[in-house]
Amino acid sequence: MTEEKLFDAMQEAVVSGDKLRARSLAEEALGLGIDPARIMEKGYIPGIQKVGDLWEQGEYFLPELITSAACMKEAMEVLRPALLQGGRAASPEGAVVIGTVEGDIHDIGKNLVASMLQANGFEVHDLGADVKLERFISEAEEKRAEIICLSALLTTTMLNQKRLIGLLADKGLRDRYGVLVGGAPVTRAWAEQIGADGFGANAPDAVRAAKAIAADVKKRREHVERDPR
Repeated sequence: MTEEKLFDAMQEAVVSGDKLRARSLAEEALGLGIDPARIMEKGYIPGIQKVGDLWEQGEYFLPELITSAACMKEAMEVLRPALLQGGRAASPEGAVVIGTVEGDIHDIGKNLVASMLQANGFEVHDLGADVKLERFISEAEEKRAEIICLSALLTTTMLNQKRLIGLLADKGLRDRYGVLVGGAPVTRAWAEQIGADGFGANAPDAVRAAKAIAADVKKRREHVERDPR
């Protein structure tokens, strides 16, 4: 099978939700000596992007998103060791710290967003549910994340999204991180009100917002490194 046919087959495996096929194609491509970063760029990431498009068009629903994200996870389990061994970045989009805020134990939506972010090339550090605000910041500092993603499924815990942004400002770290918020009661108006950098109404929407935020944060950091005054 040619490279192009392999890449097409990878995309189809993700779109159709064929986990075994997604994994075996990754193994086959590595066996042929194809660069693992190229495999992700040309094969799997376009596949998950097609899934996002189908969601937007109303042709795919939550079960399809979950299955396709699982396909990406299977492929990444095969490719990640090769990426690390070759010294190649396994997270071209950037690093994300994600969790459900303190006082909230709901995590189904957060888990899907985390899977979709990873499937789209982000390095994802999932802190789970009921996460203390200080931990979001300490983990973001340790992992040199570009984005802190805050999920809240209760109107009472939404306030912790606002508190996290205030805490970053108090520590002089607000400009270093993009903050992406989401959850059932969360709206774009709320995100704008609290000064978040983005809002995800659903998993594909969160991925699009995260890509834009990560690019902006990287530019800000590059500017500071060039001119730290």
